[in-house]
Amino acid sequence: MLFSKTMLIEYFVRPRTGIPYDGVVPSNLTGIKVAAMRLRSGSLRRKGVKMYKEFGIPEGVVVLSYVERLVLVYQNLGNWSSTYYQLPGYTYLAPVLGLLVYNASNLSATNLPVLDIRVSGDPLNITFPDVQSAPVGSIAKCVGFDLNGLPSFSNVTSGNVCLTTQQGHFSIVVESVVPSPAPVSPPNAGPPPGGLGKKKSSKKVWIIVGSVLGGLLMLVFLSCLVLWAHKLKRRKKIQQMERAAEVGESLQMTSIGETKAPAAMVTRTQPTLENEYVP
Repeated sequence: MLFSKTMLIEYFVRPRTGIPYDGVVPSNLTGIKVAAMRLRSGSLRRKGVKMYKEFGIPEGVVVLSYVERLVLVYQNLGNWSSTYYQLPGYTYLAPVLGLLVYNASNLSATNLPVLDIRVSGDPLNITFPDVQSAPVGSIAKCVGFDLNGLPSFSNVTSGNVCLTTQQGHFSIVVESVVPSPAPVSPPNAGPPPGGLGKKKSSKKVWIIVGSVLGGLLMLVFLSCLVLWAHKLKRRKKIQQMERAAEVGESLQMTSIGETKAPAAMVTRTQPTLENEYVP
């Protein structure tokens, strides 16, 4: 424990009940804050502690192994939080705060035990004054470590408050954002992506050229079809004229280009005046 028996004896020289005493940690633990406050167990159960550092202790906290006096040990691990309480996959948004209950009947005794407590009413509340903002899209969570160091998670209340029914160490965390690993090309994967891009571009070019040529061929085919239909219609018309000529008076046929047409060689009736008398 960071708050050892020796430190308890040093800071509790004729202590007053209900008054918190700040401790001084060794120089190699700079950044950590500790404090202790002695209480009567009956007073803790009846009155609680409105605010002890960041902890609010309601009425109804009972010490299971009865002692007349107990001491509430407070710890703020500061920048040592992730060192003492490693939590892979999470990032601390606030320092780890601890609250432990010891037997204060005889502070000079060796191996002071941590007392078991039970919360019979409202839970304890921890108000974190300096909480970093969670990254966009992330949700902050309360984390609590029991006396064995096992973590448990719960929701944050009012943005910076965590609730608990047990003693231990507490903080606010958020899941770490791990960047996606860069894709790794497997061995013998073929040509680099640039070569594949060139092949795809060439394939697109050939598709476009083929589409244009196909369109031109279709246009030529349609033009030929229209011309053939026009010639067929003209040929049928000429054939109808020829059949009509054969039914009536036979006429001498003459060739005009590739087609034949009837022609009259002489005039059958000479024109005459209606009145041959000339005065």
